[in-house]
Amino acid sequence: MLKIFNSIAREKQEFVPLVPGKVKIYVCGMTVYDYCHLGHARVLVVFDMVIRWLKISGFEVNYVRNITDVDDKIIKRAQENQESIEALTDRYIQAMNQDAAALGVLQPTHEPRATAYIESMIRMISTLVEKNLAYHASNGDVYYSVHDFPNYGKLSGKSLEDLRAGERVGIDSNKKDPLDFVLWKSAKPDEPFWDSPWGRGRPGWHIECSAMSGQLLGAQFDIHGGGQDLQFPHHENEIAQSEGAHDHPFVNYWMHNGFVRVDNEKMSKSLGNFFTVREILNYYQPEVVRFFILRAHYRSPLNYSDQHLKDTKLALDRLYTALKEVDFTNNHSSAVDWNNTYAERFRAAMEDDFNTPEAIAVLFELTSEINKSGTKELAALLKSLGGLLGLLQQHPQDYLQSRPSGNDSNVLTEDEIAQLIRERVSARAESRYSDADNVRKQLLAKGIVLEDSAQGTTWRRI
Repeated sequence: MLKIFNSIAREKQEFVPLVPGKVKIYVCGMTVYDYCHLGHARVLVVFDMVIRWLKISGFEVNYVRNITDVDDKIIKRAQENQESIEALTDRYIQAMNQDAAALGVLQPTHEPRATAYIESMIRMISTLVEKNLAYHASNGDVYYSVHDFPNYGKLSGKSLEDLRAGERVGIDSNKKDPLDFVLWKSAKPDEPFWDSPWGRGRPGWHIECSAMSGQLLGAQFDIHGGGQDLQFPHHENEIAQSEGAHDHPFVNYWMHNGFVRVDNEKMSKSLGNFFTVREILNYYQPEVVRFFILRAHYRSPLNYSDQHLKDTKLALDRLYTALKEVDFTNNHSSAVDWNNTYAERFRAAMEDDFNTPEAIAVLFELTSEINKSGTKELAALLKSLGGLLGLLQQHPQDYLQSRPSGNDSNVLTEDEIAQLIRERVSARAESRYSDADNVRKQLLAKGIVLEDSAQGTTWRRI
């Protein structure tokens, strides 16, 4: 039985879907005004792993991952660039999808853009106003009245008094309560707007997800996911909006992945300490980055450093080296024999709140056994289990010889490597062993390891 750590219950709980055999899941996606950084990549990869496992477990999955394509940051960036919002967001949506594909992330069932659901947002806001849970302020904005929603703070575990005590934002005289949040923003000059019962304007950020999830998944669904930073206030506000509008529970299981940290600070654009996925892929293969993310439990902090990524590459190299005898002519992973001890332990780890570190530990134990016995059946099992995490599906030689996408002049091309290997072969044939050793050392200095066997010389990058 799958167990999920439910953020709102603060404990692991057995997963029981609303409809047997079917799972409806919503994950907060990207605000598209810049390239994705590693923190975004973690959300994409973590919930891709979750979706893959749910499908492997036999569930029919309806997965929604939204796109915020209008907000203050987007408007500001478009104005700075002197381009339209549509041109800006289209460009970064395309870039996001390219990054996700590179990392092996499958497409969601639905990827709604906020601007396509404005009418749904207006209808939900109207319902909240009619129920006296929202009010039209003198400045033209519409605010949600948190005081009028019972149990506000149940996701964050804080009372209204605690939240007010921690409120750092200056008092807005248009609000009844400092914690009230905007549902509809009145139009400002040179900003996009839509017509509404409260005049021209645009939606606040929080209402987007309530409206889109409600339209695509229904008023109540199984799992809502996102980064830990969204737990409050974004997800707290979603609960208030959706449960206030529909008068019944919103989401059964809340999942939040941990932060990516650099020097013990959260990686974020606002702190200026972020690394884009594209920058990282200049130096590391996409599968190394995916493996780096999955080696940590999704709820734990993920500490970024070049050394951690180098260590991850060496670890992934070890797994791929054990697959050299597997037949990769069949592109489909063979079915897993779940009665196998390794497979049983792998499944137990994944069923325990998606414990990928423990599941990957099983892969390394399996690798050790393969290296001892050379059993092709175990190697095939390693490939199949890795495939369940979106790993180990390249041909080992392709992976071990591939280079990052960057144009580093210090990285040898395959033609350059082949030429040096030919020089070494000639040197050995002529008994110039010192010259042959020098070629090996020259290649090693460039990150190329030679491996001699009865079948000839092969090479891999380190």
